[in-house]
Amino acid sequence: MNRTGQPTRAVHRTACVLIVASLACACSPPVDLKQSLQVTDLTSGWLDAGIVDGKNKLVPTVSFRVRKNIEQEIRPISLNVHFKRVGPSLQGGEEEFDEVFLQRVAFSQGNQTDPITVQSKAGYTGEQPQSRAAMLQNSQFVDMRVVVFAKQSSSQWVELTRHDIPRQLVTH
Repeated sequence: MNRTGQPTRAVHRTACVLIVASLACACSPPVDLKQSLQVTDLTSGWLDAGIVDGKNKLVPTVSFRVRKNIEQEIRPISLNVHFKRVGPSLQGGEEEFDEVFLQRVAFSQGNQTDPITVQSKAGYTGEQPQSRAAMLQNSQFVDMRVVVFAKQSSSQWVELTRHDIPRQLVTH
């Protein structure tokens, strides 16, 4: 501000630059994420989450990368990773178990993301001395599926992949 309380020319110039920059970003063509992105290097299983309240705990986990199939610049994306219980006894064959939201995932390695590992906070517990491997074979164990959704800014969520988690112990 100058002595009269009016903004200086530098303030006006800065405001104009910011407006032009935001308009340039807003004018970039929309990207069809379903066609432009692919989940790769996917591994999943059950992670030993330690002992909780005296019981062994297992949680579903998944690791993957997101790869761009196009040369077009794609701004960082948001991911929503859903863990769903699956089985014939569930209505519609699956039900929501847990979800993890990742707000900003960038393509830091050119056309792909760094490896992304997501694990559910919720899991299954088993009485000791039951081993983790025995827990996976228990008749009461309900299988899990992971579904990965992506979006950019105000676009709609798009399903990228759906994967059944095998009954195997993993270490991350």
